Amino acid sequence: MIFADKLVDLRKKSGWSQEELAEKLNVSRQAVSKWEGAQSVPDMARIIQLSELFGVSTDYLLKDNLEPADAAAGTDLSRETMPDNPSRTVGMEEANAFLKIKEENSRRVALGVLLCILSPVALILLGGIHEFGLWNWTAQAATGLGLAILILMILPAVGLFITSGLRIAPYEYLEKEPVETLYGVSGMVKDRKEKFQPVHSRYLITGILLCVASCIPLFLSLIVCKEDSFLQVIGLAAILVLSAIGVMLIVRVSIIQGSYQMLLEEGEYTRSSKESTRHFGFISGAYWCLVTAGYLLWLFTGKNHGQDSWIVWPIAAVAYGAVAVVIGALRKK
Repeated sequence: MIFADKLVDLRKKSGWSQEELAEKLNVSRQAVSKWEGAQSVPDMARIIQLSELFGVSTDYLLKDNLEPADAAAGTDLSRETMPDNPSRTVGMEEANAFLKIKEENSRRVALGVLLCILSPVALILLGGIHEFGLWNWTAQAATGLGLAILILMILPAVGLFITSGLRIAPYEYLEKEPVETLYGVSGMVKDRKEKFQPVHSRYLITGILLCVASCIPLFLSLIVCKEDSFLQVIGLAAILVLSAIGVMLIVRVSIIQGSYQMLLEEGEYTRSSKESTRHFGFISGAYWCLVTAGYLLWLFTGKNHGQDSWIVWPIAAVAYGAVAVVIGALRKK
């Protein structure tokens, strides 16, 4: 049970309202509301005052692993034992601010990813319209309009990525450096993570199923049409549409889940993983710079004017995964 839940429980058992408790502590009702909402925690002087007021130990108030049965037991501590040289400390207000920004960024980044994946759809459909003579358009007009729509979808996506990066920049140390959370923070994050878990599982499964099922419309069009037709073009576009929705769902919940793991130093954000990530970042940056350079070279100097240059990115992504696995194995060895 986290501090916020304990405070609510103790106040209700005493039969006091938030206003009455605030009056006894000589604080505002808003302060008590924030404590009970896990938005902030009182200072040590207030913790001791609460301990005396409710007749419980400070251990019980500060330690999340102590339950009501242990309220009056154990050694009374005025502060938690901290490591000798912690790199960074994270308090309740800072943790809440970080989680709020990550929640907002999850929507921004997921929308940006959706726009990027959907951006070639208009180009594919317009190319199919010209190919099968559905409209009396020239190839240049269809291609030009398709590229214009592609760029108009990419631009806001890039803007969303940049603004998201700027908003989260002050908290980059959580991803790269070891941190120590002040009392109450770890319990609050674990509680929110546990409540989010069903949503995470539901969105993740739905996203994966959409990505796997994205090829079904194309397969159906191949079965229905014995010869090449515009229906197959629609099936190809449907792959991108379904994949875009699936990836958007996966990205959304993965960012939120990652924010909990950063504060708790779990999963991909353990201290050893952070050390590896910091070194691997240089290799990753160099890799994608070389891939981008190769893509631009093909795009502007290729004989087909970059018509098939899109294939660079899925190949590069698969190769990147292989590089990451190999480097990770070498580091462990």
